[in-house]
Amino acid sequence: MQLRHLLSISIAVLACNFANAQEYKLKDLRIEDVYARATMPNQPSGGAYLTIENQGKEADKLIAVSSTIAKSTQIHNMSMENNVMKMREVPHVELKPSEKLVMKPGGGYHVMLIGLHQPLKAGDKFPLTLTFEKAGKTEVSVLVKDVTAPAGGHNMPHGH
Repeated sequence: MQLRHLLSISIAVLACNFANAQEYKLKDLRIEDVYARATMPNQPSGGAYLTIENQGKEADKLIAVSSTIAKSTQIHNMSMENNVMKMREVPHVELKPSEKLVMKPGGGYHVMLIGLHQPLKAGDKFPLTLTFEKAGKTEVSVLVKDVTAPAGGHNMPHGH
């Protein structure tokens, strides 16, 4: 009986993961695992994350991001310098041929949502437009996930 219950839970979790997994294709670019972390009420900013794979033979660049969920949407990079975490806006992210860029909390590239018009609530979705130098523009749907442990400072109530 316990095994059947565990199997039912496992199937339900897998079904939810497949239902939330969405993949986008723009020329030679594959975009997937697009999500943001839920925010606290009155939190001024948040972060969005995604994976971009360049399946082509030529490099491309992510040169702009935009969304109606925030006043400003920027590409940021986090890195450690002299034991201090630094976060900076970057003008673009290069995507070399056969390269996969994984944006995730805690370091590296991410999309910064500054001046949120409303809190990001788990289960909600919002549009994010990605502009690439060669491939052009595409709109993706960002799923807001409930992540209780802050990583990378995006769930902290202070601003940038």
